[in-house]
Amino acid sequence: MAETTLTISSKNYSAWALRGWLLCKMAGLRFEEVMLPWDDPSVRAELLLLSPSFLVPRLFHDGIEIWDTLAIAEYLREIRPRAGLFPADPAARAHCRAISGEMHAGFANLRSALPMNLKAHYPGFKAWAGAQADIDRIASIWRTCLGAHGGPYLYGDQPTVADAMYAPVATRFTTYAVTLDPVCEDYRETIMGWALLQEWIEAAKAEPDEMEELDVEF
Repeated sequence: MAETTLTISSKNYSAWALRGWLLCKMAGLRFEEVMLPWDDPSVRAELLLLSPSFLVPRLFHDGIEIWDTLAIAEYLREIRPRAGLFPADPAARAHCRAISGEMHAGFANLRSALPMNLKAHYPGFKAWAGAQADIDRIASIWRTCLGAHGGPYLYGDQPTVADAMYAPVATRFTTYAVTLDPVCEDYRETIMGWALLQEWIEAAKAEPDEMEELDVEF
């Protein structure tokens, strides 16, 4: 079998790299991480939200190359059907796809106003109207899922693709000290305490490089 690799960019700044990595880990896939260099223009374009198409994370497995996060999720579901990446119930599975797609395609104001930065903390950060609308929508999604499925994850007692998709949002809410209602705050704490996310965060803290454009003073 061909070597399995996952190409990623920064662990500190890249929300998409985190999502792809979580999905592969959740599927139990053994892979080698390939870190793109900081002087790669595509990396800076991705992290600064200047690229119309994100080419990381990029999974290479058994001769197949997949670079879209949701495509990676669907591929992993096909090759690892017992991993539970999607809910077993058809209605919940459809809903999971819908909210994962919404995260994949939307929330541009949140992405630009609250860039992912695991090393930083900005207490007292002011989220303006555009970003606040995104925050409110995400909180509504979380409450709906948790109310329907009982938590602690969005679709019950095991994390799914949706939790991987919203995990970077939980880190943003932590970095920028976003005030949440008790239900959403409990979920944020659940995700932040997730062993896989903690593993990623520890590696992110060890990254020596920083991007001045993303380390501005708020």
